Amino acid sequence: MKPAPFYADVAEAPGGETCAWLDTSDGVRVRAACWRGGTKGTVLLFPGRTEYVEKYGPAAGEFAMRGYAMATIDWRGQGIADRLIEEPAPGHVERFADYQRDVAALVAFLRAEALPEPWFVVGHSMGGCIGLRSIHDGLPVRAATFSAPMWGIRMHPALRPAAWALATLGPMVGLGDRLVPSTSPMTYVLEAPFEGNLLTRDREMFEFMQRQLTAHPDLAIGGPTLTWLREALRECRDLRAMASPALPCLTVLGIEERIVNIPAIEDRMARWPGARFDRVAGAEHELMMETPAVRTRFYDVAAAFFDAHRG
Repeated sequence: MKPAPFYADVAEAPGGETCAWLDTSDGVRVRAACWRGGTKGTVLLFPGRTEYVEKYGPAAGEFAMRGYAMATIDWRGQGIADRLIEEPAPGHVERFADYQRDVAALVAFLRAEALPEPWFVVGHSMGGCIGLRSIHDGLPVRAATFSAPMWGIRMHPALRPAAWALATLGPMVGLGDRLVPSTSPMTYVLEAPFEGNLLTRDREMFEFMQRQLTAHPDLAIGGPTLTWLREALRECRDLRAMASPALPCLTVLGIEERIVNIPAIEDRMARWPGARFDRVAGAEHELMMETPAVRTRFYDVAAAFFDAHRG
């Protein structure tokens, strides 16, 4: 594992990170970072689509204050991990199952770094989808917390058949690396104004993300490709058909959520015995990038949940 760049100037992280390039089983290079900020165990933070290691620098500090080490990753096709198509702007993956190769490389990294056990997973948005599959595949964690998990993609019911058709047919005719219609090659936080944005009600956190991507544009990706959409729709469908795993689960969702499919989350929570479902008033999609009160609530409840399942 070779040292990888870490943009400490914009990360607002606690320091002392280890950042490394990881080679996956299919030869893709991804980037991971860890912080040995606590001895209670380690949080594996699975980021969402478009995200990158530095975005979760503050999270490493928050979990350290609560006694936990933390590790996170640039998934293939985003951050400064290998991009998978010639045009670097679209978010692309060939198969959602390939993300599990990234997870395997991350687990090997944690073992090599001897990060403290037990391990826990926090999956945000697309990372919640990847995380649920990982748990089914035997991810060695004691409990899971999900933040606005992408167990379905929000869209008007009348548009869903068209989305399936476009995502299925586009790759069949050689258009799989094209952006999904209505999306942009520019990353969302540099294109959307703060007013009315879908991510956060906290202007300072929105500007934090803007500063990161302005200073280091190589971290940014834009909208997803048709192949990504096809794979995401299929993975959400396949996961929906599976029973809930026998693992303690906490899911946190903002009341104002407008990106992921809320009924899909409600359905999963209703079918997950013993799971806790925490709905947060006044919060959008990015609970760890929300107002200070919402952020503190998220980290407090996640850490307390992990504390309760350490033994």
